[in-house]
Amino acid sequence: MTTQDTTTLPATTPDAPATRYAPEHAPRLPWAELAPDVYKAMVRLDAAARQGVDPVLLELVKIRASQLNHCAFCLDMHTKDALAAGESVERIIQLSAWEESRHFYTEKEIAAIELTEAITVITEGFVPDEVYERAARHFEEADLTRLIASITVINAWNRFAVTCRMVPGHYRPGGHK
Repeated sequence: MTTQDTTTLPATTPDAPATRYAPEHAPRLPWAELAPDVYKAMVRLDAAARQGVDPVLLELVKIRASQLNHCAFCLDMHTKDALAAGESVERIIQLSAWEESRHFYTEKEIAAIELTEAITVITEGFVPDEVYERAARHFEEADLTRLIASITVINAWNRFAVTCRMVPGHYRPGGHK
């Protein structure tokens, strides 16, 4: 395994030294280049799943799943996309502790976040009926189906990114790396 140069950020004040961070790791595998048909299928699936889902809610779901999956690459991407879509820094920060800061979110968002957790951490059991029913009260069946699809897709993206050790920090909103 190789590492890249350390990242240096400019000083915050003229008298302060620049900050040097730990070396950036190299990705394990350029999976999108090696399996472009799979990557393109994922992009199409992602686009189909997101149709009709509120973009801000979608970013909250993607951030929460990525937090649970420890996917730094996707956290970098989706927090930046959420900010670009008008989401507040405060709500993004509180998302990892949403149960203790419910007042930052609507009941519909909470239902979507709970469903995201149940689907993402499915190894702890099935999606509980009460979690599904809460989500079903806030979403029409077609919208709920697309939300479930979007949660499933972000979990798949997370697994590619984590397994291939994609490097966070280089994404720019608008699809530019």
